[in-house]
Amino acid sequence: MTFSIAGRCARTGMLGAIVTTSSISVGSRCAWAEAGVGAVLTQHRTDPRLGPKILALLKRGTSPQAAIRELQESEPNLGWRQLAVVAADGSGAAFGGDRISSTRKERIGSNCAAAGNILRTPDVVDAMVESFEASEEQPLAERLMCAIEAGQASGGEWKQLKSAALLVVHRESFPFVDLRVDLHAQPLVELRFLWELYQPQADAYVVRAVEPERAPGPA
Repeated sequence: MTFSIAGRCARTGMLGAIVTTSSISVGSRCAWAEAGVGAVLTQHRTDPRLGPKILALLKRGTSPQAAIRELQESEPNLGWRQLAVVAADGSGAAFGGDRISSTRKERIGSNCAAAGNILRTPDVVDAMVESFEASEEQPLAERLMCAIEAGQASGGEWKQLKSAALLVVHRESFPFVDLRVDLHAQPLVELRFLWELYQPQADAYVVRAVEPERAPGPA
């Protein structure tokens, strides 16, 4: 009941992921990222433990494809899962288990990996990747927003979307962007609204944390 894309900005090194689904609170369960390491999406009968496990493997120098192969050997329930992974060098991998019976697709693009299940059409995943690849001049968060909006415009999923999340990391241990819509009739519209409010302040919030003497205004 989910479609998503993980991506990397080759200009800045930012990493991030965006996801939407027809259940609530997707941001707390499906999207994971660590600066200088990678971005991970884990979905379909979601096991939130897989995100940190894959990031730990990437941090050790394991490639995205090798990380998924390792999980295939060690995780007996991986057949239920769908994964998309992008590493800090831009390499990617995706996986869809053989227990997933709905219309689904996974695709690796340039500096991105996308996946979706219970889709109206596999074109949803293609639209996300193609949108991401066509917008290299935009900031990573905007590219991810446009990509998932393209997926929705291409058909989305069968059920009504209820939640969405945007996660981007850069140089710090905390996210550059971490926006979540936990329950809404139009979660992508609401996420777009939140991002457009947050975007002008995103850099300032980092300055407040790491160089407070330079930060204008209140804390």
